[in-house]
Amino acid sequence: MKETGSQLPRVIEGIIPQTRSVPGAGQGPALELDRRTYVRATDCVHCGLCLPACPTYTTNGLEADSPRGRIHLMKGLADGRISPVDSVLGHLDLCLDCRACETACPSGVVYHELIEETRIKLASAARRGIVDRLLGGMFFHVFPYPGRLKVFLLPVRLMQKAGLWRVLTHRLVTRWLPASLEKMQQMLPPDGPWWEGKLEHFYPAKAPDGRKRATVAFFAGCVGSVLFQEVNRQTIELLQWAGCDVFVPPKQECCGAIHHHGGKEKKAKGMAKANLKALLGQVVTKADFVVTSIAGCGAMLREYDHLLRDDPAWAGLAERFVKITRDISQVLVELNGPRPRKSLPLTVTYHDACHLRHAQGVADPPRQILGWIPELKVVALAESEMCCGAAGTYNLAQPGMARQLAERKLANIAATGAEVCVTGNVGCAMQIQSEARRLGMKLEVVHPVSLLHRACAGDF
Repeated sequence: MKETGSQLPRVIEGIIPQTRSVPGAGQGPALELDRRTYVRATDCVHCGLCLPACPTYTTNGLEADSPRGRIHLMKGLADGRISPVDSVLGHLDLCLDCRACETACPSGVVYHELIEETRIKLASAARRGIVDRLLGGMFFHVFPYPGRLKVFLLPVRLMQKAGLWRVLTHRLVTRWLPASLEKMQQMLPPDGPWWEGKLEHFYPAKAPDGRKRATVAFFAGCVGSVLFQEVNRQTIELLQWAGCDVFVPPKQECCGAIHHHGGKEKKAKGMAKANLKALLGQVVTKADFVVTSIAGCGAMLREYDHLLRDDPAWAGLAERFVKITRDISQVLVELNGPRPRKSLPLTVTYHDACHLRHAQGVADPPRQILGWIPELKVVALAESEMCCGAAGTYNLAQPGMARQLAERKLANIAATGAEVCVTGNVGCAMQIQSEARRLGMKLEVVHPVSLLHRACAGDF
């Protein structure tokens, strides 16, 4: 039976140990949230319409793992009614920050600001084991830096080329690994170049009619530029064929999402400032669009105005930056991009990446560009907007829940009969593809621009 708003505090308080019953009663300081963030908690009317959209709640049925339940916990922390004990941190850590609750919420609660600031403030309270510290080292010191990531992958590539990787990643070996490390090795693509090359700094427009329609500053990403550079190259070519001059500023950095979501706010702000300077400075001051093909990066880029809102030296530039930042699908639709003549007689289904659908509100453009491809049959996917369990680095930090969500996603994909799953985020692609491989399911996971590029190849 659904709990009403008035019953909710009692339900949660039955799950989470209370340390004090009255705000300000003296057993330690309350969690200090920005007042603008705290208001996000008071906006929630506990109606429960977010519950069917929440991946964790629909998986385990726990009120404390629902959006309204977590809002009650976070407000309790801010009011000083509860302390950040392990049970509280566990429920907050299990949140994917997928923002599906925001899409469902009739009250317009901006949930992600509340969960993200709470996590930043609680970063020092969590107790981390050896595996957690190892993962943290990878998250913060390897993944956001393409050069370091390529060095890290060299021995993996060597073992893959020599045929040793298959032996080392056999289930008889990996079952002895901690779940997070097993998931990390599982997600690595089974092959790839020794050393992924960099993109050129400039690509001129190549529209068939010779017209230049826009100037684009292209954001390549960190993990994306190492493991999915081919998608970046295809994206750039499609932009050229659409009539865009494309600049790829060499001094751009990670978007900052890993650090921001991991509680490293100062570092995230530093990366944001570096990207503002690189993507809007010097030769690209006249950029009409900042474009990325990575939904997770795009969602973070479009939060720069919020991240830097209290820095007068950067706030104005951040606001301008956000206004012109787009996903590649949006720009191709807006510029009436290249129409392929080549047919692709495939049956595909489309998975909405959370960072594209919920964080950026982009649902139709990817489907529109798929509709440009002759003979491509797109079958609707049940629960297309439900998270696949990737959620940035979530699938490494919470491998159990991530696997349950991936299996749910793959069951829905299998029901479509499609041999190809299309999605606009590298994290989703790695999650869905690796879990399909683990289950022995024959499935190709591709970016929408890859299919459009495949259909356009040779025409322009």
